[in-house]
Amino acid sequence: MSLSPVIVKARQAHTATIIFIHGLGDSGYGWKPVAETLSPHLPHVKFVLPNAPEEPVTLNGGFRMPSWYDIRSLNKIANDEDETGMNASMVKINQVIRAELDQGIPASRIVLGGFSQGGAMTLFTGLQTEHRLGGLVVLSGYMPVRERLLKRATEASKKIPIFQAHGTADEVVMYQYGQMTQEVLKKTGYNVEFHSYEHMGHHSCSEELDDLKDFLEKQIPLKQNPPKQE
Repeated sequence: MSLSPVIVKARQAHTATIIFIHGLGDSGYGWKPVAETLSPHLPHVKFVLPNAPEEPVTLNGGFRMPSWYDIRSLNKIANDEDETGMNASMVKINQVIRAELDQGIPASRIVLGGFSQGGAMTLFTGLQTEHRLGGLVVLSGYMPVRERLLKRATEASKKIPIFQAHGTADEVVMYQYGQMTQEVLKKTGYNVEFHSYEHMGHHSCSEELDDLKDFLEKQIPLKQNPPKQE
């Protein structure tokens, strides 16, 4: 599979961008239908859906699959995490952000989000960014390398609104990890909008997407005039 991002173009003048990071074993194509569902409500938004490289994953017996970093255990999310892999993926995600900035899209009009492992990468990247982005979206995710990440969190990141959502029946990234992440973020001074969905497992649902749409319309509202190109 090509590592080039999957793109869903803006339907009108492109004045905002959503960069969405898929989960373990998935691809940008897995979230393309969601982007296409949201696109009519956000006609000014371009969706960029990057693809992770195929890497050996310890959790799956070393089998190679699309992965942003190695996952060694689901039971010890806060310990023995592949920070080297996260840093390498953060470089790639920041390159995608930089490409949008270079096209004239202001940081405040760029939202970074992700699902599961992609949600973890969203926080890992978003909390260390020097850009005041328009928002962070964390679906069924968690905060990796928590203590070290919080020590490196930037002042700019603390001004970024965060949309976090989690199913109470999540069988992969347990609901309590989502709750813990929300609590830690709020205690650290972040503005977190947390949504719970009863009986939802490790996937999305229409109610979650409706809530996400409302958040996005608020953070990157429609603007009639396109940004000036540099």
